[in-house]
Amino acid sequence: MNLNRFGKAFFVTVSATAITGLTLTACGSDNNSGSSSTNASGSSSAATDCGGKNALTAEGSTAQQNAIAVFNQVWGQKCPGKNLSYNPTGSGAGVTQFIAGQVDFAGSDSALSKDQTDPAAKRCGGNPAWNLPLVFGPVALGYNLPGVDNLVVNADVLAKIFTGAITNWNDPAIAALNSGASLPDQKITPIYRSDSSGTTDNFQKYLGAAAPQTWTKGAGKEFQGGAGEGAQKTAGVVQAVQATPGAIGYVEKGFADQAKLTVAQIDNGGGPVALTDDTTKAAIDSAKISGTGNDLVLDLNALYSTKAAGAYPLMLATYEIVCSKGYPADTSAAVRSFLTVAANDGQAGLPAAGYVPLPDSFKQRLLTAVKAIQ
Repeated sequence: MNLNRFGKAFFVTVSATAITGLTLTACGSDNNSGSSSTNASGSSSAATDCGGKNALTAEGSTAQQNAIAVFNQVWGQKCPGKNLSYNPTGSGAGVTQFIAGQVDFAGSDSALSKDQTDPAAKRCGGNPAWNLPLVFGPVALGYNLPGVDNLVVNADVLAKIFTGAITNWNDPAIAALNSGASLPDQKITPIYRSDSSGTTDNFQKYLGAAAPQTWTKGAGKEFQGGAGEGAQKTAGVVQAVQATPGAIGYVEKGFADQAKLTVAQIDNGGGPVALTDDTTKAAIDSAKISGTGNDLVLDLNALYSTKAAGAYPLMLATYEIVCSKGYPADTSAAVRSFLTVAANDGQAGLPAAGYVPLPDSFKQRLLTAVKAIQ
């Protein structure tokens, strides 16, 4: 795991044996190409190209760090000797380091912004950088309210909490969503990410899509709400929620599960929806690709604003930001190898880590883009 016993994130180089939840048989040959194997779900996978350099570097999203650990473990088993060193510093820092040429690719919970597109292309030798969605992750609303085990919120209430318009847990707007529950006369402390964060960007985009009349603050990797207390990185939000009676914060499901946070249900307009594997799978059917060619930027507005019964709307898509061209040959080959394994065999281990596997509707487009990386 990438958390210490206090819930704080730290930098690790994840080895092929770091995750033991999958039991793939490592295979390889003298030509450095992995052979067919059986993945964790019992299905057969095609031969893997294990070309390129043995060591890759990446940096960025804390939301996807446990997914990257799963992918790296599988890559090392499919291609013995291969390893990715991933530094979970946050989406903003990861993109900055990628643009600076300090890492081979970045992990980000948001696609490149307009002002990042040209610098990223310059880093790639004048070639576009691509945004490749690799896995979906639900965002949990962890809260610290002893005695309230089934809290229900909606986008309008969340927007008011994170702008300071609602400040107490027994506010009538919250009580209306929690009929029969005994809500305490207690101050609400919203906890937000104080570092540049793709999770923040997705959370604010969700509020803007689902409660546009209330959330007028916009989106972006920096928190715009103006209320609450900031905490560094995902683990910092978890720790702050745990330590602060009356707190509520947004944090990726895998980390909420690890910390055993109590999480809220979201009423999307079609009734309260608990955060489960089934409700997140129901939601991602609404996500669409808006990018062109092999730049697979997603349009998540339909997902965020869904009113479908049983669909959990607060999701993020984690991207790998890669050069379409411009890598040294041994780097491009290794990036293709890692991402191909991640999109195929690596997906089987994601549910246990708190993620939602890539929808089949996206998988082939993703693999086509990965194959085109040069």
